[in-house]
Amino acid sequence: MKILTMGVEEEFVLVDRRTRAPVNRAPEVIRRAGAGLDEQVQAEFYNAQIEICTRATASRSDLSAELSWLRARVAAAARELRCMPVACGTSVLPPEEPLTVTDSERYRLMAGRYASLVTRDDGVTRDDGLVCGCHVHVGTLDRERALALAQHMRPWLPVLQALAGNSPYAGRHDTGYHSWRAVEHARWPTVGPTPVLDEAQYLAHVARLVGDGILLDNRMVYWHARPSEHVPTLEIRIADANADLDTVVLLAILVRGLAATLLTRVDDGAPAPRTPMPVLLRAHRLAAVQGLTGVGLDPADGRERPATDLLDSLIDLARPGLDATGDTDWAREQWQRIRSVGGGAARQRADFRRYGHLNAVVDALAASTARV
Repeated sequence: MKILTMGVEEEFVLVDRRTRAPVNRAPEVIRRAGAGLDEQVQAEFYNAQIEICTRATASRSDLSAELSWLRARVAAAARELRCMPVACGTSVLPPEEPLTVTDSERYRLMAGRYASLVTRDDGVTRDDGLVCGCHVHVGTLDRERALALAQHMRPWLPVLQALAGNSPYAGRHDTGYHSWRAVEHARWPTVGPTPVLDEAQYLAHVARLVGDGILLDNRMVYWHARPSEHVPTLEIRIADANADLDTVVLLAILVRGLAATLLTRVDDGAPAPRTPMPVLLRAHRLAAVQGLTGVGLDPADGRERPATDLLDSLIDLARPGLDATGDTDWAREQWQRIRSVGGGAARQRADFRRYGHLNAVVDALAASTARV
């Protein structure tokens, strides 16, 4: 079995060290943290966000070490500017100053084209659009194989979404969800399961979306699994940002293991499961609301099953890919740890119950994000 490379993009919200509220300090943090890193520390849509990008690697330990190093570098630069990076799908507290959009031509065009998603009626930037994801790339894959692999993977993506749920609070409120980010992010065009398309159909479909003005460009295809337009990978985009580094690494190796296993079916010409779109959408809704604590839908027959059982099944399915890279035992150990202590959303709520205020939740997230 061919060993696929993997890479991770993590988005963080920058919060003030005193108020714990989001602050527009990303440009200076990026200047201080990103020197000499060749765009591994980048701007995101809002000036209260920052993104780190690992290089492609086949090694779990190398991925973990690089994520740790990049997080530490961003945290050190942010500390100099009296703020800290927080890996969380949404901002726990609302900003105390209006958010500003990053000053780049593309982001200015997006803010204008999709003004209703970005700006309130009074002209102030909306707070609820501040969401942070964790995206996993697997490769090397051309567009045709990436699209075919996406069809085989998409019934399992709600299971990974449930694992990564880490946004129960937003703007000082408990949303009742494990991933409120999934709700907010879905307001953007094309966010959702990957359509069933071959390469020619994909090119025509995206060109039509751009030509009709629905999308600004082909980089705005926000499907849960999409062929990347800047690197030869399949990009999985269903996870909240997670402060716990081992959760991020577990997510990456499960994506890579599942992809490697299912790619053998792609290359053998096996047909992808034809899961109805309403079933996929319901599975993602259940993952967003209940995370690991409730039920999900079995990818084989659509029946409700405990989310934890579905994660067990995913690991079993991905085992050939995990075995090929020596990751199986580590993956099972990490999954048992998370199963015991709870996912990110459960841990946030536990911190709130323990300390009684949301500042402590932010502090715990910030400490975990920067821990090396």
